[in-house]
Amino acid sequence: MAGAYLVVRIKGQADVPHWAARTLELLRLEKKFRATIVPARDNTLGMLNRVKHYVAWTEASADLTRELLDARGHTSGYRRLAGGPMPEGYSSTAELAESLASGAVSMGRVKGLKPWFALAPPRHGFRRSTKKMRGQNGILGPNPDLAELVRRMMG
Repeated sequence: MAGAYLVVRIKGQADVPHWAARTLELLRLEKKFRATIVPARDNTLGMLNRVKHYVAWTEASADLTRELLDARGHTSGYRRLAGGPMPEGYSSTAELAESLASGAVSMGRVKGLKPWFALAPPRHGFRRSTKKMRGQNGILGPNPDLAELVRRMMG
């Protein structure tokens, strides 16, 4: 089992049922193209399966997590994480990325770190349908190819 999941919201905010909107709010994915890293637990996987028609997820690797923190990580006050001071208890983004990817800590528990990453639409577009699940030639749900898509969304 994975240590943590990288979750990206693909669909927008229109016509979302209240139960799905609440689950996405608990995952800190209020807006389209937001990403977060959540520890892999039974209740987290249940939440992801509940909103699988709105998000895509994959196992979080330490390398991709470090790239996300360097490119799109922000501290409170919306300052960039890369050039500024690190959150309490961490000396580098590599150390923080390793603890997030292993599931030892969640993004909401790190003081001074925004619990989400704001991504852009992917360069050169989506190569699969954003309305279908992974098994139906789409990108929603559990998606092992999500890392490549997120790298294109970081720009």
